[in-house]
Amino acid sequence: MTSLVTSLSVAIRKSLGGVVDTALDRSVVLGYTKLGSGVRRLWWPADPAANAMAGKRVVVTGATSGIGEAMAGSFARLGATVHLLGRDAAKVCRSAGAVRASVPDAEVVEEVCDVSDLDAVRAWTTDLAGRIDALHGVVHNAGLMPKRRDETGQGHEIQLACHVLGPHLMTVRLLDLLQVPDRAAVVFMSSGGMHTEPLRTWSVDELESRDGPYNGVRTYARTKRMQVVLAGEWAKALAGSGIHVYSAHPGWVETPGVAEALPVFRSVTKPLLRHAEDGADTAVWLVATCPESKPGHFWHDRAQRPTTFGWQRRQDPRAVAALLDEVSALTGTEHSVVSGHN
Repeated sequence: MTSLVTSLSVAIRKSLGGVVDTALDRSVVLGYTKLGSGVRRLWWPADPAANAMAGKRVVVTGATSGIGEAMAGSFARLGATVHLLGRDAAKVCRSAGAVRASVPDAEVVEEVCDVSDLDAVRAWTTDLAGRIDALHGVVHNAGLMPKRRDETGQGHEIQLACHVLGPHLMTVRLLDLLQVPDRAAVVFMSSGGMHTEPLRTWSVDELESRDGPYNGVRTYARTKRMQVVLAGEWAKALAGSGIHVYSAHPGWVETPGVAEALPVFRSVTKPLLRHAEDGADTAVWLVATCPESKPGHFWHDRAQRPTTFGWQRRQDPRAVAALLDEVSALTGTEHSVVSGHN
């Protein structure tokens, strides 16, 4: 009788949880803030085992502050060797020191690479492949939201390069290391802001934000949409390979980046913003557990979320193909590596 009551209780909680979870997700404000994760913890999947990442290596980009640094600490607590990557050597050193101070016996490898610089990505991935023989996780967390348009040394708009081109190229070049006997995972850290920029067939000028006055927020949302599309196509291409690919939304998080790029938003929402560890949670959980994922592969608070809402059109396959072709061309991978794995 006791077991029956317990089973019924769990079933009811899951059923009610599903209804509440959907309501939180569609409300945006409630779901994306710390209120959302606080409630969802009542029913979300169990934490990874304490030693879930022991003997495994994970690369975290953009790891010198905020969510990235919190991820590095969380992976270290799970026993992983963390390759903590940033573009500024001094900041990498500081963040690595902070992780080592908070996690006894943490194995942290300091890595310096500007993800927006495609030449630097090529050089760094070549160097990494000469130092290690296996990799179990990559989290593409590096991001920025400048107020003015800027270009990389290769002539690409910097958000496109940092959020899309660099991560794609890095994934291509790390595939061999990710082919491990156990499972591996790649996570693109996106944003709920991508819902404001539905996918369409963008011209090269639009991809490079040369299509009018520069709007950093719009470009951010557009490139975050591209990340979700790219992750979904990578997941489809690598299905059955043992490499799981996801995109994830951290929620609204109190970070130095938010304070700098969106000061008004931060001042209004600060009481409800999540702390960095909360924002890092789902990406860490995905890499540590490698759950099965359905088409879309977009996650938030340890559950899959829709990539489009009911009032939005579903993604046009022609627009997806066009984006993959452009990203492949701009990264010098010629024909789409993603399509080549199908």
